[in-house]
This record gives sequence, structure tokens and C-alpha cells, in this order.
Amino acid sequence: MYFPPSIEFYEDSVPSESGFVSKWRLKDRTMTEMAALVLCLNINCDPPDVIKISPCARLECWIDPLAVPRQKALEAIGMALKLQYKRWQPKAQYKYQLDPTVEEVKRLCNTYRSFAKKKRILFHYNGHGVPKPTSDGVMWLLNRSYTQYIPLRATELDSWLKSPSIYVFDCSAAGNIVNAFIELIDASISSGAAKDCILLAACEAHETLPQSAEFPADVFTSCLTTPLQMALRWLCKRSLLHESLDHSLIDNIPGHLSDRKTLLGELNWIFTAVTDTIAWNVLPRDLFQRLFRQDQLVASLFRNFLLAERIMRSANCSPFSYPMLPPTHQHHMWDAWDMAAEICLSQLPSLIHDPTVEFQPSPFFTEQLTAVEVWLDHGSEQKKPPEQLAIVLQALFSQCHRFRALELLARFLDMGPWAVDLALSVGNLPTLLKLLPTAAPELQQTLVFIWSKILAHDKMLYEVIHSYWILSKDILLLECQSCQVDLVKVGGHTYFIRFLDSLKAFPEQRAMAAFVLAVIVDGHKEGQEACIEAGLLDVCLKHFQDSTPNNAQSEHLFLQWLCLCLGKMWEGFTEAQLLGLQAGAAVISASLLSKPQSEVRASAVFVLGTFLGVGFDSSRYGGDECDDDEKLKAEITIIRNLLSVVSDGSPLVRAEVAVALARFAFGHNKHLKSVAAMYGKSQPNTGVSTPGSIITSQIGMLRIGGDSTLIVRDGRVSTSNPLATTGIMHGSPLLDDSSQYSDSGASNDGVGNGIMNHVRPRPLDTSVYLDCILSMCTLAKDPSPRIARLGRRVLSIIGIEQVARPNMPSTSNARPSEPITSAAVRLSGLARSSSWFDMNSGHFPLTFRTPPISIPRASCLTRIRRVSSSEFRPHLLNSPDLGLADPLGYGGSDANTECSLLPRSNIYNWSCGHFSKPLLTPPDDAEELLAKREAKERSTLDLIVKCQNYSVSKLYNQIASWDTKFENGTKTTLLQPFSPVVIAADEKEQIRVWNYEEPALLNTFDNHEFPDSGISKLCLLNELDSLLLVASGDGNVRIWKDYMEMGKQKLVTAFSSLPVHGPTVCNLNANVDWQQQSGYLFVAGDVPSIKVWDLDKEQLLHSIPSSPDNSISALAASQVHGGQFAAGFADGSVRIFDIRTPEMLVCAARPHIQRIERVVGIDFQPGLDVGKIVSASQAGDIQFLDIRNHSDAYLTINAHRGTLTALAVHRHAPIIASASAKQLIKIFSLEGEQLGTIRCHPTFMAQRSGSISCLTFHPYQVLLAAGAANPFVSLYAADNNPTR
Repeated sequence: MYFPPSIEFYEDSVPSESGFVSKWRLKDRTMTEMAALVLCLNINCDPPDVIKISPCARLECWIDPLAVPRQKALEAIGMALKLQYKRWQPKAQYKYQLDPTVEEVKRLCNTYRSFAKKKRILFHYNGHGVPKPTSDGVMWLLNRSYTQYIPLRATELDSWLKSPSIYVFDCSAAGNIVNAFIELIDASISSGAAKDCILLAACEAHETLPQSAEFPADVFTSCLTTPLQMALRWLCKRSLLHESLDHSLIDNIPGHLSDRKTLLGELNWIFTAVTDTIAWNVLPRDLFQRLFRQDQLVASLFRNFLLAERIMRSANCSPFSYPMLPPTHQHHMWDAWDMAAEICLSQLPSLIHDPTVEFQPSPFFTEQLTAVEVWLDHGSEQKKPPEQLAIVLQALFSQCHRFRALELLARFLDMGPWAVDLALSVGNLPTLLKLLPTAAPELQQTLVFIWSKILAHDKMLYEVIHSYWILSKDILLLECQSCQVDLVKVGGHTYFIRFLDSLKAFPEQRAMAAFVLAVIVDGHKEGQEACIEAGLLDVCLKHFQDSTPNNAQSEHLFLQWLCLCLGKMWEGFTEAQLLGLQAGAAVISASLLSKPQSEVRASAVFVLGTFLGVGFDSSRYGGDECDDDEKLKAEITIIRNLLSVVSDGSPLVRAEVAVALARFAFGHNKHLKSVAAMYGKSQPNTGVSTPGSIITSQIGMLRIGGDSTLIVRDGRVSTSNPLATTGIMHGSPLLDDSSQYSDSGASNDGVGNGIMNHVRPRPLDTSVYLDCILSMCTLAKDPSPRIARLGRRVLSIIGIEQVARPNMPSTSNARPSEPITSAAVRLSGLARSSSWFDMNSGHFPLTFRTPPISIPRASCLTRIRRVSSSEFRPHLLNSPDLGLADPLGYGGSDANTECSLLPRSNIYNWSCGHFSKPLLTPPDDAEELLAKREAKERSTLDLIVKCQNYSVSKLYNQIASWDTKFENGTKTTLLQPFSPVVIAADEKEQIRVWNYEEPALLNTFDNHEFPDSGISKLCLLNELDSLLLVASGDGNVRIWKDYMEMGKQKLVTAFSSLPVHGPTVCNLNANVDWQQQSGYLFVAGDVPSIKVWDLDKEQLLHSIPSSPDNSISALAASQVHGGQFAAGFADGSVRIFDIRTPEMLVCAARPHIQRIERVVGIDFQPGLDVGKIVSASQAGDIQFLDIRNHSDAYLTINAHRGTLTALAVHRHAPIIASASAKQLIKIFSLEGEQLGTIRCHPTFMAQRSGSISCLTFHPYQVLLAAGAANPFVSLYAADNNPTR
């Protein structure tokens, strides 16, 4: 059984200290709707504070104002500026004012604000014909007669335009105006009314605009509004192409800005990619989102502002802005722009002279995508993100680069949630939405993968924010607007439904589409309605019926998400639930309850659970009695199907059953409560077990709620408060402190539980209710503490409360320095980590198993496999149930509020985590783990050879003695194969781990809270991974990991291997053995059958009938041949089974005929001979059997005259050991020769061992551990042991 490392996305996404979870989703999109263009040029009249050089810059909007009459020049410049701005925001309304007065500017500003309301307004100010602004922020306008300069203060302008607004100041000393505005903004922030104001200034307060004739007079405006023309003119003067290119060629570049197949479009596309990349790399994420993604015109101006900074700094002028940007004029991406521009411009002369010449695209995007690919080969979360991530977004706009860009984006998103957040911060979401309707067939699979990653991340943020109410309401409302809304708006759900219905895609890819659709409909009524209208129900049911059992390895994730998609589609949506019932969804889902994958079974339970409580409101169904009968029959069928998996081996499945039963208990509260109270009345004088005593025996001391009914339990009287009204829960919402199956009231409308308009249902058959109550009791005594709490929660709904015993671990056994760690403190939860992709999609096949008896051939090593399963992530339980839990009564009759108190299903949220993990690459440590396993495998094979060639000698050298401090002695022991560690357990189910070389106690802990049946067997699963299987006498099995570190042990999984529904004896004398090769767990006890569990599937594989009057006293599985095991019975008989054969029973023999006593030990002899076993009877004889000769034993050893108590057979070495109640241990060879005797009390002063209770050989060394009735465990080795 392989338990891969768990990757939980809930803990990786805890909000930061600032409370901001993710900054990629925009708080709101704004648009600049109006623009006021104020030009104070005063042509032919220079301002008094400016001394111009000769020749000097003269062009305004690329027009020479002196080449035409003054008024015409002014009009032409105004119109040109308007058209230049309109290129960046065509939908905005523009109005220019030429040499205006203050009154005209005021009128325009007030008019614009009254029309724009909450929209942004652009104010462009050109002050080339007026004096510089003053230090206090006063800019200048003209009077009507051009005889005076009229001041305009920043405060006045701000009072007219208000916010949101953006200002462009193109004049000398423009920094003075910006500084004045910054003071206003700071004042508004301190007063609590922050202004949304953006400022762009041509230069700082002490600077003058460039006057060189190389530049236009409005060089800042030209950079902002005509960036390509400005950038190329500036580049050509510094390029090697300056001799072949002049301004006339640059001003006539062929093509259109929006056509990327033309030279002009290619240059514009590259320029946008470069400036976006620079901004994304140097700006904080939130500032980048605000300036480059929130408003189209603002984004264009700031892209061009980066160019203005580069060009104007070359003229010793420093443009600046508010918010302030870091310097970008020397960013290395400008070199990439220069190179790409030169390559494009080199074609310009030929393109102009010969229009038939075809333009050759620049290699810019190909090279930049290659850079991203190189980063993906070597990058990680700890390294700097790829600088070219913004270029990947731009490459999506081109058909020739789109496929490669999507592939690279998919690889990047697969690196984890951090990568998804980074990619979305670039602004990929709108582009990916636009690609859905037009995606070519070759892009569909990649797009589905990308959207599965995005929605997994979006789902994660949604869940995290709902878990942390400390965040502000603004952030909460912002993040709750999930991507599901965006997808439904653009009709994206139809794209994924079509892909889901496509037979060309692989099942894993269609599972991703089902996941995306499940997220779309999750709690989203519009999404549910849209998907039902698009035929999602029919598509899902069709694929259920078409699923091929032979392809289970690749189909199970698909089936899992089909179930979850269906369940979410009608969760809380009654009309959809009725459509599902009519279409037979309940019957189809029930057929999945026997699937080998626990995730599929749990998802099927979830689907069935969503149907419970449906169909009882006659006002919705017209009151048709016949229809109600059909609905009742459907619910009975659903309940019986759910009860069939109440003892499933997977806690994931049992948890979903508990949640479904809680829904059923809520809907049938009155009837279930009545049945529980009726059968809860004890009959002390009859001596007959009534159904009421059945309930009591199931979970111990109970309180059964009724109409103030007094119930006597264990000599005490308890009173249960009745339900106040129908549908009001009787029980405490604090019974389950699970973070995953929580009673969070976040969903007060009850939609999270799928129950709407609670109405009292018609009663079902009493037997159905009784079966439900018994199943609830079974869950309440589940070996998994989380499931047990869920079971008690369900019982509390119908008025039954368990009187829990306090956890009082005994400390008398421990030294003062040895802490006692209660299992209640370190018990794990239910967060399984699925490994479907790891095992089937290109990951390293981590397939090592315990080596066979002989050295396998090289060709066989590739077939050695391990049991693959999933990990249950541990969660620290902060408040274990102690004492009597007082049920809380809830007043009122709001059924929706009551629904929110029910335990909630977690299979959907847990399953979503799969898509947050890397799916395209193996884990970073996969190669390292594989190398370690291969090294251990080689070492193990060497040890096996040494054991097989072991020269027989005496085995009596005691190398260690360990005082375990167990009060009642040692029940069972286990030796670790690859470390000097021995594990021991006692009757009270205390487990202790000891290093016998140092020596040192490594750990001590309790198997569970209420030990009452002792531990019958300790086994190691995946010896290299060291998982500890602990089997209790009552048949409960628990698997632990990290048990060799003090207080670090974690419960991986737990289940009842001998499920009994009804009166149960506390100790079933369970006998257990584990077969590593097949992954099977064989269990028998005081029950009339032998259970065979597949721990890979967490499923009962076989229930083999055995003698009802003859219990099994010993059990052993073959470690050579999978599926073969031997059983010894209380009457001295022995049977060999092989589950691979139709009859399963291979042979039966009665070798112990001298005295009829129970078989104490049985095992297969070492070696490859499958037919030989060793059986030891309590009478003291050891029989050597060959199943090919059924009648007689071929060798008999009368080992002990007294009672034989234990037998051990070495897995590889040709020796066995037996022990007696007279403190003797004898060692024999396989030929019957006695090799030695160990007397555990050789002298009067020596420590007496007491009756030997258990013997265990080391699997790969000649080393024997012996536990006894006293607290000591002794270890013995031979003098010539080659492995010591």
C-alpha cells in the first residue's frame, strides 16, 4: 500500500497578514468615457519665461503651426490630438478647447462630470504657449483677447472634475501641478475619502521641456498618443539603418495597427508585448492591475508613458507620474524591442517600393516563447518568475503562436496555485474567455486543462475567504464573484459540455471538463439552469452507461467527476433533482457503489444523498398520491443502497454515508425519533435482546430523546429534551469539530446541503427506519474518530446522545520522562490524496514490494508492485469530546437555518484539490525516492541470500532486554526490517517503539481512546515506507504513519474489518494477517466467515464461509503466492485457502489428533515450495504439512509438554521457534532438529520472563523477539549471525 505525500490546497492559501488573498481579480473595471483636451498654444507668441533656441522643436501633433495660418493650425492641431487619443479609446467622447478661458474650462469640466457620473474623465493640458506653472500648482490660461494670462489653481480643477479622473500635463515644470494634486490626494486620504486620481507629467518641477529639433515640441504627448511613430523616429537616428531610413518612410509604414499580419500591426503588437512585460516585471501586482488592466485608455497611456520615460530621459528630462513608477528606461526588454524593430524596419524600403512583396514576421515572439520554455525546464516557485509571462498572453492573439503559447501556459499553471495566480495577474482570463467559442479542435484539450487549473485556483480562493471572516466585506464580495459567472455569461458551459460529450478525448481530459462544469454549477443557480438547458444531464447519464469496466484505470476519475457534476447540478435545485430521478440517475449512481475506487464510491454516495428529502412537498407536485408513492419507493431504494456501504473500508465513503443519513434524519426526524424511542424501552425481566438493546449495544451508553422520556442506562437516569417542533434538531452543533465536515452556518439558505422547503414527509416502513438507526449506531462506533463524531451528530438529530467516557490514559506504566500521547490528540482526518495520475500518467512507477523468498530474475524485478492507495491528511483535533454532551434546543421554525446546521459533504471540495496539484510532471523528489527504494531493494535481496544460506547454529544469545512498562505484559511484537527498532503492544492497546541498539524509547501512544479488546496483530505495510497496521481484537484496523517519532504519529485510515450490524461482543478474537504481494488483508475471528480486504481499493473483496461452530484461532498469509492463506481452528483442524480458485478451499486436514486443542500458530515454510506449512497446537505438538498429501503430517515435533503459547516461522531462514507457558523457547530446523533452548530464568537472580505470549522473527535477519506476561521484551541472536 503506497500512501503518496499529501498536497492540500486549503493550507497553502491562507490569507496574508494584509488580508489580501489574491490580487489578480479586479475590484471593478472602469472606463474613461470623456476627455477634455485643453490646448494653450498661443501660436506666434512665446511665453515670457521661456527662451527658445534656434533651431528648436516646433511640431505639435506632428503639425508645424507656422506652416499655415494661425487659426487653421490651431484647429488642425486640436483635431489631430483628438484623433490620436481616439485611436486608444474609440468609444470615449472627446472635446478640445483651443486657447480657452477659465470659464470655458470650468463649464466643460462640470458638464463632463454631470454626464460621466462615476466614470473616469481625461483632462489633457498643453501649456506650451503660456508661462510655467507656479510652485503652488497654478497653471495658466488665456483671456479672450490674448492680453492676459489667467491663473487656474489645481484645487479649482479638482473641484470641477472630481474623481475618478486622469490628468496629462504637457508643459515645462509640470511637476509643480502634480505636487499640488498630491497634496490634495493626501488630504483626502487622511479625511477618509480617498480620491481616484491618476497624474502624468512631462517633467519634474525644476525641468524644462526639450527644445532640440530632433524632437517635436509636444514630445511627451507624441509618446503618449503616437508611440510607434515616436519610438521608430528616435530609434532610427541611433540605429545602423539610419542611412537607409528617413522620416518619410517611417511615417508611411504599410498596414493597420489592428492587423498583426502587416508591418505596422506587427510593430504595434511587439511594442505592446514589450511594455506590458516591463510593467508586469517592475510594478507591484495590485498597481499593475490598476494601471494596465482596469481601464483601456489608462493602460494605453501608461504603456506609452514607459516609452516617454526612455526617450525624454535621453534629453535629460524626467517624466513622472502618480502613482509613482520605478525607473524603466534601462530595462533590458528595450533591447529586445530595438532588435525586433530593426528586423521589421529592414523590410520597409522593399515593402514600400514593391507592394507585392510579402512581409516576413519578426522572430520576436518565437524567441520569447523559447525563453519561457527554457524557464519551465529549470524554474520553480523559489526562483524568479519568467519575465516573458506577459508575452505569452500577447502570443495568444496570434493563430500561428497560439498553440505553443497555450501549451507553455498549461505547463506553467501546472506548477501550482502560485503559478495560476501569477498567470492570472498578467490578465489572461479575458483572453481565455474569448478563445472558448472559437477554439480550434487542436486547442480544445489544452484549453480544458488550463481552465481546470484556473477554476481549481478560483475555487480555492472562494473557500479560503469563506473560512476567514476576518476579511473586509469589500474583499469578500470581490472574491466571491467567481469565474463561474464569467463563463456562463460568455456561454462557456456549452463548450465544456460539447467536449465532455466528445469521444475523441481521453477520460482524464473529459474528467477535467466535468470538473469545470461542476464548478460552474456549484451554488450558482444561473449556471445550473444554463447547464440543464444545454443538456448536461443527458450527457452525463449517457457516459455513465457507456463507461467501460475494462478501462477502470483511466475511467475512475471521469466517473468520479460525472457524479460530482450531477450532484452539484441539482444540489438545492428541486426541479433538477426531479429530472434526475425521472432519468434514472439514482439507479445508475447506485451501480457505482461497488466500484473499486473509493473516490467513485464516495461520489456516488454524494449523488444519492442529494436526492434525500426530495419529493414531499405536495404543493410542488400537485398532490398526486401515485406520484408520492413512486417518490417514496425511490427514497427507500436510495436508503437501502446507502446502508449497503455503511461499513465500507474507506472513511471517505463512510463520511458521505453519514452526511446522507443526516439529511434523511432531518427529513424524517419525527418518525425516526418515534422508532428509536419505541425500541429504546428496555425489557429487563425477559432476558431477550430487543431492538432497543441492539441500539444500546451498538454504541454503549445512550440517551434517547422523546417526549420527556426517562431512559435508564447503566444504573443512571437521563432525560432527553424533545424536538421543539418538527424539523428542529436535537443535538449540539459542536459534536463534530471537523474542519472538513463542519456545521458552518455560512450557507444559511440551506443550499449547501441541498435541502429546500422542508416539509414533513410521509412515513416509510418501520424496518427501514430501524435499519437506518442501526447504521447510524454503527457509524457512531466507527474506528475512525472523525466518522464516529459524524455518526453521533446524526444520532443527535433524532434525539439520541452518546454518553462519552472521558479519555483517561494510564500513566502508571510510563517513566516520568516518557510522555503518554493520547490517540485523541493526534488522530487524523479524512483528507485523502488521490494518486490516480501519479500511478497512471507518466509518473515514476514506485512499485517496490517486499522481496520474494528467492532472488528474482532481472526480468521479474519490473513486475514487483506495491499496493497503491491514497493518504488521509491528518488534522489536529483541538477539542475531543469529553463527558456528557448536552444537546442544544433550537427555537423557531426556520427550516433553512436548521439545514445549515447539518454536517456538510466534503467529497467535492476535497476532490477539487486534485486539480491544484502538478499533473504533467512528477514530484520534485520522485527521482530521489526511487533511488532510495532501489538501494534498499538491493540491500534486502542481499540479506535474503544470507538468510537462505544461514548455517544452523544455536540461537540463545540475548542481545537486548526492554522493560516496556506494560501492566499486563506484552500481547504482540514486531521487528522493523531496516532499522534496529522493536514495536510492542499490550492488552490496553498501548503501543511503544524502542531502539534496541542505543537503547532508547522512540515513541509511545494509544491506539484509540477506549481500548477494551486488546491488539491482536502488528503488521508493516510497504516495509520501505513503514506504515504500521494495528489490528484490535474487535476487528477494528488502524494504520499509522510517522509512529517512530515521539508524538508525531498520525492515523492514516481506520475501518472495521469484521463489520457486525446488531448485538456485538466487544472482543471478536480477531486474527489478522497481511499479504504484501497482493495487498490483501485476511481477517477471521468469532464470526462464521473469513474476510478478505483489498487495502488498495479499501474494499471487502471476499467473505469466505467457515465453520459456524468452530472459530479460527490462527491465520497466516503466504508471502510468495498472492491470494493464498492458511487458517487454524479451535478444534485443531487446518485449512488452506486460495482466493484465485473458484472453490477457494484448497484442502482441509486434522493434523493435531493426539489431543484436540486449538491451533496456536500456523505459517508457511520459508522457500518457494507453496505446499508446505507449519502448524502448532496448544497441546504442544508442531506438525509439518504438505497440502499435496492431505491425510498425514510428514513431520511431527512434540515441542512442549505443557501448554504451547506461541509459534514463529522465519520468512527466509530455515528455522522456527515455539514457546510454552513454562518460560521455555525452543528453536528447531525445518528437518525437526532442535537447535537450542532458551530458558528465560536460567538463574535464581535472573529476571523471570513469565509465560511467553508472542514470538517474532526479524524478516531479514536471524533475530528473535519474545514478549511475555511481564513487561519485558527480549531479543535473541545467534553467535554466528552474519547480519549482526
